[in-house]
Amino acid sequence: MNLLWPGFLLLLGLIPLIVAAYIWMLRRRRRFAVRYSSLALVREALPSQSLWRRHLPFALFLLALISLVIALGRPVTSVSVPSGRATIILALDVSRSMCATDIPPNRLVVAKEAALSFIQSQQSNTQIGIVAFAGFAELIQPPTADQEVLQEAVEGLDTARRTAIGTAILKSLDAIAEINKSVAPSVTGTSSGVEPTPVPKGMYVPDVIVLLTDGASNAGILPLEAAQQAVDRGIRVYTIGFGTANGSESLPFCGRGFQGSNLFGGGQQSGGGFGFGGGFRRGIDEDTLKEVADMTGGTYYSAESAGELQDVFNELPTYLFTKREITEISIIFTAFGALLAALAIALSLIWHPLP
Repeated sequence: MNLLWPGFLLLLGLIPLIVAAYIWMLRRRRRFAVRYSSLALVREALPSQSLWRRHLPFALFLLALISLVIALGRPVTSVSVPSGRATIILALDVSRSMCATDIPPNRLVVAKEAALSFIQSQQSNTQIGIVAFAGFAELIQPPTADQEVLQEAVEGLDTARRTAIGTAILKSLDAIAEINKSVAPSVTGTSSGVEPTPVPKGMYVPDVIVLLTDGASNAGILPLEAAQQAVDRGIRVYTIGFGTANGSESLPFCGRGFQGSNLFGGGQQSGGGFGFGGGFRRGIDEDTLKEVADMTGGTYYSAESAGELQDVFNELPTYLFTKREITEISIIFTAFGALLAALAIALSLIWHPLP
């Protein structure tokens, strides 16, 4: 808890003075008290709890003053609240290896179907953006809540060569930065931007990245370097490793790149894709994907079939998307102080009624 106006805490210095004045008044009253010939008669006349009855109202009054002084300082605290408008970036691998038919009819078709099902399951105010990546990454669809537009963007994805996972993360960060002005754009060696001050550890913005790939990064910035930029901005990255060990080096063509309209220049003109093997199980660099997720506060998922991929998208914890807000809680201290003051007055009138 912090105070917006901490100077008001100086008023707490009055509390000892009030206590001193209270003690002085009690002693002054004793000097003018009527003297009885027998103290035993006085003890019998006073109830056993008269001592705490005498001082409890004053103690409650002091606590009320302390609470009201704190309220004057305008206390604030950081609370986690559900985000009413989260942005989700789907970063989808469209390298040539996505044409593999080990998951029929092929990986790309299954990935599109799972992505579309995920989009349709989101709330109407959830903004979703689409980033496609092969040898480089491109924002295919800026974040929008229009599910028809998103469907067209996903259905129009084509393939190209190579895999740039790190570049996809940076492109996703930039897409989020366009929507959420509290998120700084990514910084690369060729950009003139300055790295922002990292967010406190464990704090996240509500916006997240969901990255699906069936390979290992072999182009662009290293994935872990890009993930560090996501960490500094409080962006969680959920990674999905997709595919089986039955892929082959010789891949069929899937997509419309041969028509010359492919953004990535993919299709048969692009040459071979990432391929399989390379020392990675199923051709996927799972260690890197796990580390990216762990670094950023996300989770790594593995899927080797259409059903498993659908389950992964269903398990993505979009219901946990929250944001940190600074909330003033002076009303709590004000109400508590007023309650204590009212209780002190009530007890004083009950136990020490006016003549």
